[in-house]
Amino acid sequence: MLKASLRAEGIEYREVDIDETPGAASFVESVNNGNRTVPTLHYPDGTTQTNPSIEQVKAALAA
Repeated sequence: MLKASLRAEGIEYREVDIDETPGAASFVESVNNGNRTVPTLHYPDGTTQTNPSIEQVKAALAA
């Protein structure tokens, strides 16, 4: 659902398969108290959000 919302808003993103990308699962676990929760977004400023709404994504990008 988030991917569809991002596309509808024209927000570019890069999808990473945490099972196929070396280090990705470890990163997701490190920012989610050991859990492999997806989607986990990693923004250019280094911040992250786990399972955010499109409104939360837009607010984070505007900050």
